[in-house]
Amino acid sequence: MDSKLPYYMAYPMPLLYDDEKIEKRDFEYMKSMYPMTAKRILPYVEEECDRMEYTGSVIYDEYPDQLQIRMMCNRVYDKVKDMADSEEELWGDPQEGAMWGEMRGEMQGDPPGDPQRNPRRNPQRDRLRDLIQVLLFQELFRRRNDHRRRRRRFY
Repeated sequence: MDSKLPYYMAYPMPLLYDDEKIEKRDFEYMKSMYPMTAKRILPYVEEECDRMEYTGSVIYDEYPDQLQIRMMCNRVYDKVKDMADSEEELWGDPQEGAMWGEMRGEMQGDPPGDPQRNPRRNPQRDRLRDLIQVLLFQELFRRRNDHRRRRRRFY
């Protein structure tokens, strides 16, 4: 009387764990729709996140340290600034190039300090830095989510 069930009946929900694939595909599609400037900056952000991705890293803390995040943004900013100086002709169409040229000019003339304390600092000069921060925060969020998923234990 004790007959074995066929495999497909023993495990009736084969697509139960397909959500991660769908999320990853959706995320990659959304990244493909980024503006060209963001697409050019994204590899540097991912490289910095790869460098900081290890067991016990500050990026996996419950509340990541703002100073460490700012330092990560500054490292990405420095790499992007160096790359923009060395590869000027690779920056795409004239409209995008003009915007990037404005950002490059701002990068070279940026006085150090906080905008509230330094009256010479123009808040519009920080557009590139803001873009880098947003890309970094989004990448950190995605990696922290993936880390939580992998860390889950089902007892």
